[in-house]
Amino acid sequence: MTKNALIVIDVQQGFDQLDYWGPRNNLACEDNIRALLTKWRSEGQPVVLVRHDSVGPNSPLRPGQLGNDFKPGIDGAHDLLISKQVNSAFYGTPDLNAWLKKSGIDAVTICGITTNHCCETTARMAGNLGYDVTFVLDATHCNDKKDVEGNVIPAAEIARVTGANLHGEFATVRSTAEVLAN
Repeated sequence: MTKNALIVIDVQQGFDQLDYWGPRNNLACEDNIRALLTKWRSEGQPVVLVRHDSVGPNSPLRPGQLGNDFKPGIDGAHDLLISKQVNSAFYGTPDLNAWLKKSGIDAVTICGITTNHCCETTARMAGNLGYDVTFVLDATHCNDKKDVEGNVIPAAEIARVTGANLHGEFATVRSTAEVLAN
């Protein structure tokens, strides 16, 4: 069996503060992530949990407050815990790339929060580093954003475009159901 690390990015309680982040898409995201975690753990495949330890003074993801904690059902058994302050899990501590190489892992499956920031950035880097990347789009979520002219882009549209940008170039974009079926 090929070793395929599930990389679960920033599924933290601070992302529930929609007054800070704005409206989100995909309310099934966390349930889909929990389903993926169950599969990986039951098959003995490697699990990497990534936590954003923000240095921003007003961020809900700052260490030492409830928002920094993982959402229920996300913590649990894992092979590696990465702390980061930037978008990519490859720029966290400990070094994800070094750990994957040392562990003989050349395939990664990415899920988490947010679709177009930390998940997309990590997927792009993983693809550029030569990993076989699966991006589970419905096991991510993002928030509405304003474009440079101040127009709101709905989160669902941002997710759709992120999937299109990644698929075939940096990753294979799949659904939770497709991943669970294999």
